Amino acid sequence: MNQWAKYVVVMGVSGSGKTEIARRCANATQSRWLDADDHHPLENVEQMRGGKPLNDDMRWPWLAAVALAARRDAEKSTNARTSQTIFIACSALKRRYRDALCRDLNPVTFVFLDGTREVILSRLECRVGHFMPSTLLDSQLADLEPPGPDENCVTVSIDAPIDAVVSTVTDSLLARDKNSASLTKDNMTGKPECQGEDI
Repeated sequence: MNQWAKYVVVMGVSGSGKTEIARRCANATQSRWLDADDHHPLENVEQMRGGKPLNDDMRWPWLAAVALAARRDAEKSTNARTSQTIFIACSALKRRYRDALCRDLNPVTFVFLDGTREVILSRLECRVGHFMPSTLLDSQLADLEPPGPDENCVTVSIDAPIDAVVSTVTDSLLARDKNSASLTKDNMTGKPECQGEDI
């Protein structure tokens, strides 16, 4: 794994805008991105196209494939010492799915695109050419386990113009990075250097 890569999983139910927001965030920050939907096996796609939700057994190999694709994307960096962010559009509905991604991708931050059923349904009904029908929204909402306070997550409301959502996401991630850097610096201040001893 590229030790200089950071991963941001843009998560939420189908229709919340994961793909577009991940793509725009990557463009705004000169980062890379990938769409988890591109890594579904044909069986999963046909299951959803037929109006049937995926079960856990169908999701585990898909999540593993997504994580592998993200790590391979990180390795494409032309300069191994340049930190880069990989934005990943992925539903990651359940806590155990996010835990699996955390094990495979480190460090990872989640961006939860939160919205009402009415807003998301209206967007799904306007979407053209996607294999996920709007009839699966309720099953997705039933599966959704919003990130808890112990998860590394930014929650953003999607009930706003997409440019505003993208700005909120990128600003929030930048603020978290600055706070993290500041905390690391504060923790090191005044501490003696270790000379040949393990802590």
